[in-house]
Amino acid sequence: MSMNQTPEASRTHIAIFGRANVGKSSLINAMTGQTVSIVSEQSGTTTDPVKKAMELLPLGPVVLIDTAGLDDDTALGQLRVSRAMRELRRADIVLFVANSQMPPTGEERRFLSEVQGLGKPIVIALNKADLGTPNREWGSRAAEWGATWLPVSALTGEGVDRLRQALAQLRPAQTARPLVRDLVRPGDTAILVVPIDDAAPKGRLILPQQQVIRDLLDGGAMPLVCRDREYEAALNALGKPPPLVVTDSQIFPYVAQHTPDSVPLTSFSMLFARFKGDLDQLTQGVAALDALGDGDRVLIAEGCTHHRQCDDIGTVKLPKWIAGHTGARLDFHFTSGQGFPDHLSEWLCQESFAHLSRESGMVATVATQPSS
Repeated sequence: MSMNQTPEASRTHIAIFGRANVGKSSLINAMTGQTVSIVSEQSGTTTDPVKKAMELLPLGPVVLIDTAGLDDDTALGQLRVSRAMRELRRADIVLFVANSQMPPTGEERRFLSEVQGLGKPIVIALNKADLGTPNREWGSRAAEWGATWLPVSALTGEGVDRLRQALAQLRPAQTARPLVRDLVRPGDTAILVVPIDDAAPKGRLILPQQQVIRDLLDGGAMPLVCRDREYEAALNALGKPPPLVVTDSQIFPYVAQHTPDSVPLTSFSMLFARFKGDLDQLTQGVAALDALGDGDRVLIAEGCTHHRQCDDIGTVKLPKWIAGHTGARLDFHFTSGQGFPDHLSEWLCQESFAHLSRESGMVATVATQPSS
């Protein structure tokens, strides 16, 4: 898979923050050699976060996120800042841009302290270094935040190469864990059972299915892809039990019924949960469903942004499964997209949080809160 084909969730996310007109957008354009963000002397040019997936050497595949200025105190500006802060949660690295000729403001100090509290790696780019030596206070303050800092100039290009190198050094270590190929041997034929129904995207497979196919091919295995209605025929065509069957969660009971007990069976969601998540934590989250009773609230937060279907998995099938499992009359709430509700802590109680991979393309989180 080339860098340009790397899924967004597998890229290093670099979120760029700073006050208005410190040169965030100009610096992004200088780093990438492209016009990624609009540049203007007018305050508030960047409104909603601007994302650009690209290859940025020496980092590799990244997503750059340009955000609105943190010092916009208008009513609309506060909404923009709120949107920007949501990106902070998803960032792997925080690139903070400041005016090198001015000492850090109270607002900048508060923000960087908050980032440090989240454990996010920080690079402070002191822009406009072409105007003179950076203010000395940034050096002493950077140590307090555990931040790397360096002078740069978006105008002249000074320090831009060093900035890319500094970001590369903070890049999260890539996991060596395979997605599925460690469960089979080269030459094995694994069956992937894919439902094609009204909720399936037209004319294509969803990304998790594509990635599983690719990982099997990378491991020298042979994926046999079929619909649930052809599954029995696929089993018979092999002539011997396959070493692995992977299917979609929504048809798992049907596939399990027709799969020999000796054949390992899993789902695309579980493969991605194992690949990017913590299975022990997931198991605890699922077990917490048993503690739910009548009137308890359940938040289903999906990472995908697909159009809702009449038999949608997040708003229809999952609530039906959970209600059937618990036998309780539950109060379901739903969100979808890249973020979570602003006050997620209101939903959480101890041992009741299950966090799945953001690239599963399906249900990303189930958070429950007993009514008591």
